[in-house]
Amino acid sequence: MQFQLNHIVPTPLKDIFSQRQSDIWNKDITFFKEEYIKIKAPSGTGKTTFIHILYKLRHDFEGHVLYDSINIADIQKDELAIIRQQKISIIFQDLRLFPNLTAAENIELKRVMQTPIYEKNIIHEMAEKLGIVHILKQKAGLCSYGEQQRIAIIRALVQPFDWLLMDEPFSHLDEQNTHKAALLIAEECAKRKAGFIITDLDEDNHFNYTKKLLL
Repeated sequence: MQFQLNHIVPTPLKDIFSQRQSDIWNKDITFFKEEYIKIKAPSGTGKTTFIHILYKLRHDFEGHVLYDSINIADIQKDELAIIRQQKISIIFQDLRLFPNLTAAENIELKRVMQTPIYEKNIIHEMAEKLGIVHILKQKAGLCSYGEQQRIAIIRALVQPFDWLLMDEPFSHLDEQNTHKAALLIAEECAKRKAGFIITDLDEDNHFNYTKKLLL
């Protein structure tokens, strides 16, 4: 699966974004499967907007986004649900966990709702790698934000995907935990021959990026 962007500009900020120097806004660009893409931008310049456009959560933009040459505006709800189950996984900046479910339940719910590619024991294995086994039975709403980010990372990795979209996924992790999370993400992307798109504020060396772009 590939993403094609044809001169997309968010409508609410059209006058600002159409005049900014950007590698993405108002450009023709294609992202190919297996690419590791870093998108750097200051706060308030549309990182979350961009991720939500790619995931077809926002429709207030000019231009076109295509999944494998199909305009996402033409993709119906049932087909979009299948794409999100099998082709695109996401780590939201606001995480979107269910606070009254345990960490393990949040992950397990995602695992079983998709076409399962892993047995249930993968939750414990990934949690061990990210150092959060001790909070698996704790309600997600009672976990620290850094713990919640690691729950959200594991949740995104237990489903099938060709692309992993990540919106500032390490913002509340220290260097050691960021390194552990990046290793797990790279390992899972390699298993699937998948690509990812990650947004962040700063430069980093967490991955061997194939593209580094400015929003």
